[in-house]
Amino acid sequence: MYDFDVLVLGSGPGGQKAAIGAAKLGRRAAVVERRDMIGGVCVNTGTLPSKTLREAVLYLTGLNQRELYGQSYRVKEDITIADLSARTQHVVGREIDVIRNQLSRNRVALLPGLGRFLDPHTIVIDDGTGQAKQVTAEKIVIATGTRPARPATVEFDDRTVIDSDGIVQLEQVPQSMVVVGAGVIGIEYASMFAALGTKVTVVERRERMLEFCDQEVVEALKHQLRDLAVTFRFGESVASVERYSRGALAVLESGKKIPAETVMYSAGRQGMTEGLDLERAGIVADDRGRIPVDEHFRTSAPHVYAVGDVIGFPALAATSMEQGRLAAYHACGEPVRAMSETQPIGIYTIPEISFIGRTEDELTKARIPFEVGISRYRELARGQIIGDSYGMLKLLVSPEDHSLLGVHVFGTGATELVHIGQAVMSCGGTVDYLVDAVFNYPTLAESYKVAALDAMNKIRQITWLAE
Repeated sequence: MYDFDVLVLGSGPGGQKAAIGAAKLGRRAAVVERRDMIGGVCVNTGTLPSKTLREAVLYLTGLNQRELYGQSYRVKEDITIADLSARTQHVVGREIDVIRNQLSRNRVALLPGLGRFLDPHTIVIDDGTGQAKQVTAEKIVIATGTRPARPATVEFDDRTVIDSDGIVQLEQVPQSMVVVGAGVIGIEYASMFAALGTKVTVVERRERMLEFCDQEVVEALKHQLRDLAVTFRFGESVASVERYSRGALAVLESGKKIPAETVMYSAGRQGMTEGLDLERAGIVADDRGRIPVDEHFRTSAPHVYAVGDVIGFPALAATSMEQGRLAAYHACGEPVRAMSETQPIGIYTIPEISFIGRTEDELTKARIPFEVGISRYRELARGQIIGDSYGMLKLLVSPEDHSLLGVHVFGTGATELVHIGQAVMSCGGTVDYLVDAVFNYPTLAESYKVAALDAMNKIRQITWLAE
């Protein structure tokens, strides 16, 4: 007889949903988590703090209102870390309380400490008091998440040279910052600090940033960031970072030297599996700490599942939640539909980017014909009202059956707007629905109708010429 039917290691988005999903199915469920990390990395140092910080930056700088009130408009002249962290701490505290309440009302046991395998069905929990506790479970779900990867050649001091976790611990807004890595996390923080007035330099070894995004959208983002005085160094790598009492000097392999108060590394993520003793369960992680899983999120040990960032791409809170639910259902023998292959991607830069489906480059490479329909916020009444003159929505449409092949949004509310396109695509709808639909006026959602009409007019012109 096992102590629990389902035991989850980690209380992030994937772990929460796995435990609650099992409890909803009448199973005895438990979550192992450190006392100071309820909600996991997502709530404490990752997604939630960074997105809350972004909202605080947008509000206090008045950035979104400058089209209406002038470039000098600010809600607060001297913005401090205390101003930014107050909102973050409030939101994080509330969310932790929500998670505790959800686990409690679903009768999910919360076991404080760090867990590791003793054997395939036994977990040893170290709660920090020196007294380890053992629990057994029929099914185990690993949802331990990731931490920022730290290059061995770099000496981090969590003050001058930091990773993304160190952002929330800064004592003051730096006057200058070098961001190493132009991935999602690096560009999100680069845009936030640039909006605060920090002189930001982004160093990226590749020739492009956000290569998986629509390139027209990426170019629009680069234009906006350059307006905020961000400098880009593509095709460059940092050879070393020299620390001094008044800051740091990033030395590039090309010989360039970039002075900055703070250097932030955004060099990918490392799965937090090193302390789990996975080998005792017959599981092996790769060199980045990621655990291979099958289509049901089972590891090489059939009774052990893994979900969330610890299994790698796409490593998003939204997908992790669904992975957790599906893993729990499968572990409990409950039939479910597989997760859709098409998932929305949201990037919380300033301005936002969000998309679903394929890009122009992908469609061109696959030799799939498409037509483009575009709507620009500046041509929408709602865009004028909110002062967003740069936003845009792009639809990629099949000229053959009018299906939506991709939806790409840039600007205010992009991560919300994309879900309209997701619903149409997931239900097998076509651009004709968007042409015929009536949207509230004035709204940004109206951009779907404008873009749909644009695409259909182009398709109609081709048909007319061929007649």
